[in-house]
Amino acid sequence: MENITQHISELLLLLFVIITFLQSGIDKMIDWKGNLDWLKGHFSKTPFKNMVPVLLFTVLVMEVMAGVLSTIGFVQILLQGESSFAFAGSVLACISLLMLLFGQRIAKDYVGAKTIVIYLIPAVFLVFLLQN
Repeated sequence: MENITQHISELLLLLFVIITFLQSGIDKMIDWKGNLDWLKGHFSKTPFKNMVPVLLFTVLVMEVMAGVLSTIGFVQILLQGESSFAFAGSVLACISLLMLLFGQRIAKDYVGAKTIVIYLIPAVFLVFLLQN
């Protein structure tokens, strides 16, 4: 119980990362074709137009890794008060979001880019809280 009260902010933000990234990664796996088709259209007029499958796979791997490491980190904080996995997961979450932000900017989807920033703010704050 003491680890919960001492690390409540980190735990809540980790739950945010876990929910966000595992859901997104699972969605990409379940609906690979739908995501790929939409993204091919989204990036059809960008330098990324021929790289969409590789980029989607890269984002998928990063999101799942961020979610899994954050889940392990959540448990690690609860049981040991240690945050190394949580920190790694939160850093991967930020890198994933920066990749998505870059893609939205390249596609000139400024509203989409703005939405990514809404997710980036708590992720960066989590990194800040977990720095030792």
